[in-house]
Amino acid sequence: MAGADIKQMMKKMPISNTKQDQMTGADMVLRALKEQGVDTIFGYPGGAVLPIYDSIFQQNHIKHVLVRHEQGAGHAAEGYARSTPGKVGVCLVTSGPGATNAVTALTDAMLDSIPMVCITGQVPTFLIGTDAFQEADTTGITRACTKHNYLVKDVNKLAEVIHEAFHVARSGRPGPVVIDLPKDVQFAVGIYKSAEECLLEGRYNPKTTPEDAAISAAVELMASAKKPIFYTGGGVINAGPEASKALRELVRLTGFPITSTLMGLGAFPASDEKWLGMLGMHGTVEANMAMHGCDVMINIGARFDDRVTGLLSKFSPNSKKIHVDIDPSSINKVVQVELPIIGDAAEVIKAMISAWKKGGFKADQKSLSNWWSEIEGWREKKCLAYKHSDQIIKPQYALERLQHFIDKDKRDAYITTEVGQHQMWAAQYLPFNEPNRWMTSGGLGTMGYGLPAAVGTQIAHPDGLVIDIAGEASILMNIQELTTAVQYRLPIKVFILNNEWMGMVRQWQELLHGERYSESYSESLPDFVKLAEAYGGKGLRASNPSELDGVIQEMLAHDGLVVVDVRVDPKENCFPMIPSGKAHNEMILAADAEQFDKKLV
Repeated sequence: MAGADIKQMMKKMPISNTKQDQMTGADMVLRALKEQGVDTIFGYPGGAVLPIYDSIFQQNHIKHVLVRHEQGAGHAAEGYARSTPGKVGVCLVTSGPGATNAVTALTDAMLDSIPMVCITGQVPTFLIGTDAFQEADTTGITRACTKHNYLVKDVNKLAEVIHEAFHVARSGRPGPVVIDLPKDVQFAVGIYKSAEECLLEGRYNPKTTPEDAAISAAVELMASAKKPIFYTGGGVINAGPEASKALRELVRLTGFPITSTLMGLGAFPASDEKWLGMLGMHGTVEANMAMHGCDVMINIGARFDDRVTGLLSKFSPNSKKIHVDIDPSSINKVVQVELPIIGDAAEVIKAMISAWKKGGFKADQKSLSNWWSEIEGWREKKCLAYKHSDQIIKPQYALERLQHFIDKDKRDAYITTEVGQHQMWAAQYLPFNEPNRWMTSGGLGTMGYGLPAAVGTQIAHPDGLVIDIAGEASILMNIQELTTAVQYRLPIKVFILNNEWMGMVRQWQELLHGERYSESYSESLPDFVKLAEAYGGKGLRASNPSELDGVIQEMLAHDGLVVVDVRVDPKENCFPMIPSGKAHNEMILAADAEQFDKKLV
């Protein structure tokens, strides 16, 4: 910045008349973050945030992780938050392209309800609206993809805005919040206010406690059900470990079957006999058919996403639906329900347990037994079965062997994914028995999410085993974050299921577009082993099934970044699959695929 601009900036700095807690805006940012319990910032410096970076340099309470792209900073903050219940992920980026590069991560966090605060630099207030260098209308751009955003023009309001941003991000349905901070406000001197002084609860206090009448009606409906099912989502994860613990008790108490969305995996243990597997476009037959045939559906923390419902007019046509959500705007937004319950998932589930016990309710055991018999019939289809090969690695087999060795490892395992076929296979073949162990991009389907999310997860859990399940196309979206992992000595494992195609795109083109493979084949791919070594990590490759176990064991034994290139069957498709525009009970299995394809073309 030119000397004349700095002088003009200094003239416009508001000066407080008191010396009590007097500090610069940049120092306020660090003070407020510390008070909010922040221990890590993921960021990338630039001119408009240099005062904050100068303050970071002069303190040792908060660690800064230098990513290589601002989108990576946002996804790392997401991974950190998703894997650590109750914490808010924080990222720091500069103005203009720094802020716009973070928009994808903000949208991803918005759709998946991830608590995140993103601080963006902005040109000085006297230059806003002049098309200044690296100026962008950050608050305008991010209005639709954040829970709330702020443009702070008064340093004396800065601390209060930061405290409020964290309160908004973590309260109710969590989500991302942007604080756009002009450079002159960072230099300015003002009075710091603590979170306690700001009295935030009175400003944004979403309802978390359910109505007693709604709970009573719900348990009565559940007790009368002949074919009940629990349909759970990411809201249970977001409600904290207590919600998952209570959910397990409620399922045991009722004996009802349970399924989950992609975002809800781990809230209920996959090892439990009541678990039907994931539902939706690539969910199990038993989960989707039970959802279709149920007479009472108890939706807890899911939003009736189109990947779950399929054709809306045919979605679970004969069921009465209970919908539990902390966000009133989600009720009747997609599917009309008979009984809405507004409240925090943990509080609602605990209230259901209490009412069920207090009222002496019991499930209709005869009907429930018949219902389970029907479900067992669907289970017998073994919809996740695949043809094993001794010559080529099947992606399903690769994940089964990976899980085998994860089970033998003593570390707590955390899985992140990129987006595509490998993501769905991971959801199908890697069982999750605890919450906050599964970090994936659900609502937005963001290619490039997994590696930076793994960075955030490994920072949060330095002793944990963090594995990014990737595809060769998706990993290239944010491959530069390998440098971040090496710099901070993060022992992340990147497990690439390399089929040389944009796999999910190719699958749709094969089944829905007459095998016209338009621009979905990756004709030029890097040597991932050499690439890993070039970044300073370890590269491994498995090209046939006999090599797989040894490579996985070597990967897990290495104390550092490892990239594993697993050459899998390029023709393998992900089944079951609900074709676009079909109902959720109109799945095709691997055995049906050829016949389905011929029917279309």
